[in-house]
Amino acid sequence: MSDLFGGDTRVAPVEHRSSRSRGRAKEQRERKRRRRRSIWVLVVAVLMVAGAGYVVVELMGGMFQGAGGSGGNVEDYSGVGHGSVDVVIKPGDTGGQMAATLVEAGVVASTKAFNTAFAANPQASSIQPGTYRMLLEMKASDAVTALLNPSSRVSFKVTVPEGLTKDQILAKINEKTLIPVEDLNAALADPAAIGLPAEANGNPEGWLFPATYDVEPDATAASVLSQMTAQAVAVLTQKGVPQDQWETVLNKASLVEREARLAEDRPKIARVIENRLAKEMPLDIDSSVAYGLNKPGTAVTTADTQDASNPYNTYKNLGLPPTPIASPGTASIDAVLSPAEGDWLFWVTVNLDTGETLFATTLDEHNANVQKLREWQAANGQ
Repeated sequence: MSDLFGGDTRVAPVEHRSSRSRGRAKEQRERKRRRRRSIWVLVVAVLMVAGAGYVVVELMGGMFQGAGGSGGNVEDYSGVGHGSVDVVIKPGDTGGQMAATLVEAGVVASTKAFNTAFAANPQASSIQPGTYRMLLEMKASDAVTALLNPSSRVSFKVTVPEGLTKDQILAKINEKTLIPVEDLNAALADPAAIGLPAEANGNPEGWLFPATYDVEPDATAASVLSQMTAQAVAVLTQKGVPQDQWETVLNKASLVEREARLAEDRPKIARVIENRLAKEMPLDIDSSVAYGLNKPGTAVTTADTQDASNPYNTYKNLGLPPTPIASPGTASIDAVLSPAEGDWLFWVTVNLDTGETLFATTLDEHNANVQKLREWQAANGQ
Protein backbone atom coordinates (compact mmCIF):
# COMPACT_ATOMS: atom_id res chain seq x y z
CA MET A 1 0.00 0.00 0.00
CA SER A 2 2.83 2.24 0.83
CA ASP A 3 4.33 1.73 -2.56
CA LEU A 4 0.97 2.16 -4.21
CA PHE A 5 0.22 5.46 -2.51
CA GLY A 6 3.86 6.61 -2.23
CA GLY A 7 3.51 7.75 1.35
CA ASP A 8 7.22 7.97 2.00
CA THR A 9 7.89 10.03 -1.04
CA ARG A 10 5.25 12.58 -0.11
CA VAL A 11 6.35 13.04 3.52
CA ALA A 12 10.05 13.74 2.81
CA PRO A 13 9.42 16.79 0.62
CA VAL A 14 7.18 18.30 3.28
CA GLU A 15 9.91 18.06 5.91
CA HIS A 16 12.51 19.52 3.50
CA ARG A 17 10.37 22.56 2.68
CA SER A 18 9.77 23.27 6.37
CA SER A 19 13.48 23.13 7.11
CA ARG A 20 14.27 25.52 4.29
CA SER A 21 11.59 27.94 5.46
CA ARG A 22 13.02 27.96 8.93
CA GLY A 23 16.50 28.61 7.53
CA ARG A 24 15.32 31.51 5.42
CA ALA A 25 13.48 33.05 8.39
CA LYS A 26 16.57 32.75 10.55
CA GLU A 27 18.71 34.32 7.85
CA GLN A 28 16.26 37.22 7.47
CA ARG A 29 16.23 37.78 11.20
CA GLU A 30 20.03 37.81 11.21
CA ARG A 31 20.15 40.35 8.36
CA LYS A 32 17.72 42.57 10.22
CA ARG A 33 19.88 42.40 13.35
CA ARG A 34 22.95 43.27 11.32
CA ARG A 35 21.16 46.21 9.69
CA ARG A 36 19.96 47.49 13.07
CA ARG A 37 23.46 47.14 14.50
CA SER A 38 24.97 49.02 11.53
CA ILE A 39 22.43 51.84 11.91
CA TRP A 40 23.25 52.22 15.60
CA VAL A 41 26.97 52.22 14.88
CA LEU A 42 26.39 54.92 12.26
CA VAL A 43 24.25 56.99 14.63
CA VAL A 44 26.87 56.74 17.39
CA ALA A 45 29.62 57.73 14.96
CA VAL A 46 27.63 60.72 13.73
CA LEU A 47 26.97 61.82 17.30
CA MET A 48 30.65 61.49 18.18
CA VAL A 49 31.72 63.54 15.16
CA ALA A 50 29.11 66.19 15.94
CA GLY A 51 30.20 66.33 19.56
CA ALA A 52 33.84 66.66 18.59
CA GLY A 53 32.98 69.45 16.17
CA TYR A 54 31.05 71.29 18.87
CA VAL A 55 34.02 71.10 21.23
CA VAL A 56 36.38 72.42 18.54
CA VAL A 57 34.06 75.32 17.75
CA GLU A 58 33.66 76.19 21.42
CA LEU A 59 37.38 76.06 22.08
CA MET A 60 38.68 77.59 18.88
CA GLY A 61 35.83 79.64 17.45
CA GLY A 62 36.30 82.54 19.85
CA MET A 63 39.96 82.60 18.99
CA PHE A 64 39.24 82.89 15.30
CA GLN A 65 36.62 85.57 15.83
CA GLY A 66 38.84 87.50 18.22
CA ALA A 67 41.83 87.46 15.94
CA GLY A 68 40.16 88.64 12.80
CA GLY A 69 36.70 89.75 13.75
CA SER A 70 35.58 88.93 10.21
CA GLY A 71 32.70 86.61 11.01
CA GLY A 72 29.16 87.38 10.00
CA ASN A 73 28.06 88.01 13.60
CA VAL A 74 29.71 90.48 15.99
CA GLU A 75 31.32 88.59 18.86
CA ASP A 76 31.05 90.65 22.05
CA TYR A 77 31.27 90.01 25.77
CA SER A 78 28.07 90.70 27.66
CA GLY A 79 29.44 91.02 31.20
CA VAL A 80 30.91 94.00 33.01
CA GLY A 81 34.39 92.52 32.94
CA HIS A 82 36.78 91.30 35.61
CA GLY A 83 40.37 91.63 36.77
CA SER A 84 42.55 94.24 35.08
CA VAL A 85 45.21 94.67 32.44
CA ASP A 86 47.25 97.67 31.26
CA VAL A 87 47.08 98.49 27.55
CA VAL A 88 49.00 101.13 25.62
CA ILE A 89 47.29 103.30 23.03
CA LYS A 90 50.05 104.70 20.86
CA PRO A 91 50.08 108.17 19.31
CA GLY A 92 48.28 108.09 15.97
CA ASP A 93 46.54 104.75 16.61
CA THR A 94 43.37 104.31 14.55
CA GLY A 95 40.24 102.65 15.91
CA GLY A 96 41.25 99.43 14.16
CA GLN A 97 44.69 99.48 15.76
CA MET A 98 43.15 100.09 19.17
CA ALA A 99 40.82 97.16 18.53
CA ALA A 100 43.72 94.82 17.73
CA THR A 101 45.54 95.93 20.91
CA LEU A 102 42.46 95.33 23.06
CA VAL A 103 41.72 91.93 21.53
CA GLU A 104 45.30 90.79 22.10
CA ALA A 105 45.10 91.93 25.72
CA GLY A 106 41.83 90.05 26.29
CA VAL A 107 39.81 93.21 26.90
CA VAL A 108 37.28 92.82 24.07
CA ALA A 109 36.10 89.73 22.24
CA SER A 110 36.73 90.82 18.66
CA THR A 111 37.95 93.67 16.52
CA LYS A 112 34.56 93.79 14.84
CA ALA A 113 32.79 94.40 18.15
CA PHE A 114 35.17 97.23 19.10
CA ASN A 115 35.10 98.82 15.66
CA THR A 116 31.30 98.82 15.74
CA ALA A 117 31.28 100.42 19.21
CA PHE A 118 33.98 102.90 18.16
CA ALA A 119 31.96 104.02 15.13
CA ALA A 120 28.81 104.36 17.24
CA ASN A 121 30.43 106.70 19.80
CA PRO A 122 30.85 110.27 18.44
CA GLN A 123 33.55 111.02 21.04
CA ALA A 124 35.71 107.99 20.19
CA SER A 125 38.00 109.93 17.87
CA SER A 126 39.17 112.01 20.86
CA ILE A 127 40.72 109.01 22.66
CA GLN A 128 44.20 110.10 23.73
CA PRO A 129 47.41 108.04 23.56
CA GLY A 130 48.63 106.64 26.85
CA THR A 131 48.54 103.65 29.17
CA TYR A 132 45.07 102.59 30.32
CA ARG A 133 44.03 100.17 33.06
CA MET A 134 41.16 98.13 31.60
CA LEU A 135 38.98 95.21 32.72
CA LEU A 136 39.27 91.84 31.03
CA GLU A 137 36.37 90.60 28.86
CA MET A 138 34.53 93.92 28.71
CA LYS A 139 31.62 94.77 26.49
CA ALA A 140 33.11 96.65 23.53
CA SER A 141 30.99 99.77 24.07
CA ASP A 142 32.15 99.86 27.71
CA ALA A 143 35.77 99.62 26.53
CA VAL A 144 35.32 102.70 24.34
CA THR A 145 33.78 104.57 27.27
CA ALA A 146 36.66 103.54 29.53
CA LEU A 147 39.23 104.84 27.03
CA LEU A 148 37.44 108.19 27.04
CA ASN A 149 37.51 108.38 30.85
CA PRO A 150 40.65 110.20 32.15
CA SER A 151 40.49 108.16 35.35
CA SER A 152 41.39 105.06 33.32
CA ARG A 153 44.75 106.56 32.40
CA VAL A 154 47.73 105.08 34.20
CA SER A 155 50.17 107.97 34.31
CA PHE A 156 51.82 110.56 36.48
CA LYS A 157 50.87 114.21 36.08
CA VAL A 158 53.91 116.47 36.26
CA THR A 159 53.10 120.17 36.52
CA VAL A 160 55.93 122.56 35.71
CA PRO A 161 55.10 126.11 36.88
CA GLU A 162 56.27 129.15 34.96
CA GLY A 163 59.58 130.71 35.93
CA LEU A 164 61.49 127.63 37.15
CA THR A 165 65.09 126.99 36.17
CA LYS A 166 66.06 123.70 34.56
CA ASP A 167 67.48 122.43 37.85
CA GLN A 168 64.23 123.21 39.63
CA ILE A 169 62.30 121.48 36.85
CA LEU A 170 64.45 118.34 37.15
CA ALA A 171 63.75 118.23 40.89
CA LYS A 172 60.01 118.51 40.15
CA ILE A 173 60.16 115.65 37.63
CA ASN A 174 62.11 113.49 40.06
CA GLU A 175 59.59 114.18 42.82
CA LYS A 176 56.64 113.02 40.71
CA THR A 177 58.14 110.20 38.63
CA LEU A 178 61.12 109.03 40.71
CA ILE A 179 63.31 109.22 37.61
CA PRO A 180 66.77 109.88 39.09
CA VAL A 181 68.08 113.42 38.68
CA GLU A 182 71.31 111.87 37.41
CA ASP A 183 69.41 110.28 34.53
CA LEU A 184 67.66 113.56 33.77
CA ASN A 185 70.95 115.45 33.68
CA ALA A 186 72.44 112.79 31.43
CA ALA A 187 69.52 113.24 29.02
CA LEU A 188 69.98 117.02 29.04
CA ALA A 189 73.62 116.49 28.09
CA ASP A 190 72.45 114.88 24.82
CA PRO A 191 70.51 117.65 22.99
CA ALA A 192 69.51 115.34 20.14
CA ALA A 193 67.99 112.81 22.57
CA ILE A 194 65.58 115.39 23.98
CA GLY A 195 64.80 117.14 20.69
CA LEU A 196 66.52 120.38 21.68
CA PRO A 197 66.57 122.72 18.65
CA ALA A 198 69.90 123.92 17.30
CA GLU A 199 68.89 127.48 18.20
CA ALA A 200 69.38 126.60 21.89
CA ASN A 201 73.11 126.09 21.27
CA GLY A 202 73.07 122.97 23.44
CA ASN A 203 71.71 124.74 26.54
CA PRO A 204 68.19 123.58 27.57
CA GLU A 205 67.57 126.49 29.96
CA GLY A 206 64.29 128.14 29.01
CA TRP A 207 63.32 125.32 26.63
CA LEU A 208 61.54 123.04 29.15
CA PHE A 209 58.11 124.54 28.63
CA PRO A 210 55.94 125.06 31.73
CA ALA A 211 52.75 122.98 31.52
CA THR A 212 51.11 119.87 32.94
CA TYR A 213 52.36 116.66 31.36
CA ASP A 214 51.09 113.07 31.45
CA VAL A 215 54.06 110.80 32.03
CA GLU A 216 53.70 107.09 31.37
CA PRO A 217 54.86 104.58 34.01
CA ASP A 218 57.72 103.33 31.83
CA ALA A 219 58.81 106.78 30.66
CA THR A 220 62.53 107.51 30.39
CA ALA A 221 64.31 110.72 31.27
CA ALA A 222 64.71 111.54 27.58
CA SER A 223 61.04 110.89 26.76
CA VAL A 224 59.84 113.20 29.55
CA LEU A 225 62.18 116.03 28.63
CA SER A 226 61.37 115.60 24.94
CA GLN A 227 57.73 116.39 25.68
CA MET A 228 58.78 119.70 27.20
CA THR A 229 61.11 120.82 24.43
CA ALA A 230 58.53 119.77 21.84
CA GLN A 231 55.92 121.89 23.60
CA ALA A 232 58.23 124.92 23.56
CA VAL A 233 58.76 124.50 19.82
CA ALA A 234 55.02 124.02 19.29
CA VAL A 235 54.16 127.25 21.15
CA LEU A 236 56.78 129.31 19.33
CA THR A 237 55.67 127.89 15.98
CA GLN A 238 52.01 128.46 16.72
CA LYS A 239 52.71 132.11 17.54
CA GLY A 240 54.58 132.61 14.28
CA VAL A 241 57.99 133.32 15.80
CA PRO A 242 60.70 132.99 13.13
CA GLN A 243 62.97 130.08 13.98
CA ASP A 244 66.09 132.22 14.11
CA GLN A 245 64.39 134.29 16.84
CA TRP A 246 63.31 131.40 19.08
CA GLU A 247 66.21 131.70 21.51
CA THR A 248 66.00 135.51 21.68
CA VAL A 249 62.27 135.47 22.40
CA LEU A 250 62.68 132.86 25.16
CA ASN A 251 65.59 134.86 26.61
CA LYS A 252 63.57 138.08 26.84
CA ALA A 253 60.47 136.21 28.03
CA SER A 254 62.45 134.54 30.81
CA LEU A 255 63.44 137.97 32.15
CA VAL A 256 59.80 139.11 32.04
CA GLU A 257 58.76 135.88 33.79
CA ARG A 258 61.15 136.34 36.68
CA GLU A 259 60.54 140.08 37.11
CA ALA A 260 56.76 140.47 36.66
CA ARG A 261 54.48 139.82 39.62
CA LEU A 262 51.22 140.96 38.03
CA ALA A 263 49.83 140.06 34.61
CA GLU A 264 49.34 143.68 33.58
CA ASP A 265 53.04 144.42 34.21
CA ARG A 266 54.41 141.85 31.77
CA PRO A 267 53.93 143.90 28.57
CA LYS A 268 55.36 147.00 30.34
CA ILE A 269 58.49 145.16 31.47
CA ALA A 270 58.88 143.77 27.94
CA ARG A 271 58.73 147.35 26.65
CA VAL A 272 61.39 148.55 29.11
CA ILE A 273 63.71 145.75 27.93
CA GLU A 274 63.20 146.79 24.30
CA ASN A 275 63.71 150.49 25.11
CA ARG A 276 66.95 149.82 26.99
CA LEU A 277 68.32 147.52 24.30
CA ALA A 278 67.52 150.16 21.68
CA LYS A 279 69.43 152.79 23.67
CA GLU A 280 72.32 150.37 24.39
CA MET A 281 71.71 150.76 28.11
CA PRO A 282 72.53 147.96 30.57
CA LEU A 283 69.37 146.06 31.47
CA ASP A 284 70.14 146.24 35.22
CA ILE A 285 67.98 143.18 35.99
CA ASP A 286 68.57 141.66 39.42
CA SER A 287 67.05 138.29 38.58
CA SER A 288 69.65 137.76 35.85
CA VAL A 289 72.48 138.62 38.23
CA ALA A 290 71.02 136.22 40.78
CA TYR A 291 70.78 133.41 38.21
CA GLY A 292 74.48 133.69 37.45
CA LEU A 293 75.25 133.49 41.18
CA ASN A 294 72.69 130.73 41.88
CA LYS A 295 70.97 132.79 44.56
CA PRO A 296 67.48 134.33 45.04
CA GLY A 297 66.85 137.64 43.30
CA THR A 298 65.96 139.32 46.59
CA ALA A 299 69.41 138.41 47.92
CA VAL A 300 71.36 140.35 45.28
CA THR A 301 73.71 142.92 46.84
CA THR A 302 75.36 146.03 45.43
CA ALA A 303 78.64 144.11 45.37
CA ASP A 304 76.96 141.46 43.24
CA THR A 305 75.90 144.05 40.69
CA GLN A 306 79.52 145.22 40.39
CA ASP A 307 80.94 141.74 39.72
CA ALA A 308 81.81 141.82 36.02
CA SER A 309 83.02 138.20 36.11
CA ASN A 310 79.41 137.03 36.25
CA PRO A 311 78.34 136.69 32.60
CA TYR A 312 74.71 137.12 33.69
CA ASN A 313 75.45 140.45 35.36
CA THR A 314 73.28 142.80 33.27
CA TYR A 315 74.60 145.79 35.19
CA LYS A 316 78.10 145.30 33.77
CA ASN A 317 77.38 143.49 30.50
CA LEU A 318 75.36 145.06 27.71
CA GLY A 319 72.59 143.17 25.98
CA LEU A 320 70.72 140.06 26.94
CA PRO A 321 72.20 137.41 29.25
CA PRO A 322 73.98 134.48 27.53
CA THR A 323 70.90 132.23 27.82
CA PRO A 324 67.36 132.36 29.19
CA ILE A 325 67.33 132.37 32.99
CA ALA A 326 64.14 130.31 33.45
CA SER A 327 61.30 128.69 31.52
CA PRO A 328 58.80 131.38 30.50
CA GLY A 329 55.11 130.70 30.06
CA THR A 330 52.75 131.74 27.30
CA ALA A 331 51.84 135.09 28.94
CA SER A 332 55.46 136.23 29.07
CA ILE A 333 56.11 135.12 25.49
CA ASP A 334 53.02 137.06 24.40
CA ALA A 335 54.31 140.14 26.27
CA VAL A 336 57.61 139.99 24.40
CA LEU A 337 55.84 139.59 21.06
CA SER A 338 53.42 142.44 21.83
CA PRO A 339 55.02 144.82 24.36
CA ALA A 340 53.02 147.75 25.71
CA GLU A 341 53.42 151.16 24.18
CA GLY A 342 55.49 153.50 26.38
CA ASP A 343 58.85 155.18 26.87
CA TRP A 344 59.63 153.69 30.29
CA LEU A 345 63.25 152.88 31.10
CA PHE A 346 62.90 151.72 34.72
CA TRP A 347 60.69 149.61 36.94
CA VAL A 348 60.77 148.64 40.60
CA THR A 349 58.43 146.55 42.74
CA VAL A 350 57.49 148.72 45.71
CA ASN A 351 55.38 146.19 47.63
CA LEU A 352 56.85 142.70 47.82
CA ASP A 353 53.60 141.28 49.22
CA THR A 354 51.18 142.53 46.59
CA GLY A 355 53.67 142.79 43.72
CA GLU A 356 52.81 146.42 43.03
CA THR A 357 55.33 147.70 40.49
CA LEU A 358 55.99 151.29 39.39
CA PHE A 359 57.46 152.37 36.04
CA ALA A 360 59.46 155.51 35.28
CA THR A 361 60.97 157.30 32.29
CA THR A 362 63.67 159.25 34.16
CA LEU A 363 66.24 158.28 36.74
CA ASP A 364 64.83 160.82 39.21
CA GLU A 365 61.38 159.26 38.97
CA HIS A 366 62.90 155.84 39.39
CA ASN A 367 64.90 156.87 42.47
CA ALA A 368 61.71 158.23 44.02
CA ASN A 369 60.05 154.85 43.39
CA VAL A 370 63.01 153.01 44.87
CA GLN A 371 62.60 155.13 48.01
CA LYS A 372 59.02 153.82 48.28
CA LEU A 373 60.42 150.30 48.24
CA ARG A 374 62.90 151.15 51.01
CA GLU A 375 60.07 152.56 53.10
CA TRP A 376 58.00 149.44 52.60
CA GLN A 377 60.97 147.27 53.55
CA ALA A 378 61.57 149.29 56.70
CA ALA A 379 57.91 149.05 57.68
CA ASN A 380 57.86 145.30 57.11
CA GLY A 381 61.21 144.40 58.61
CA GLN A 382 62.87 143.52 55.34
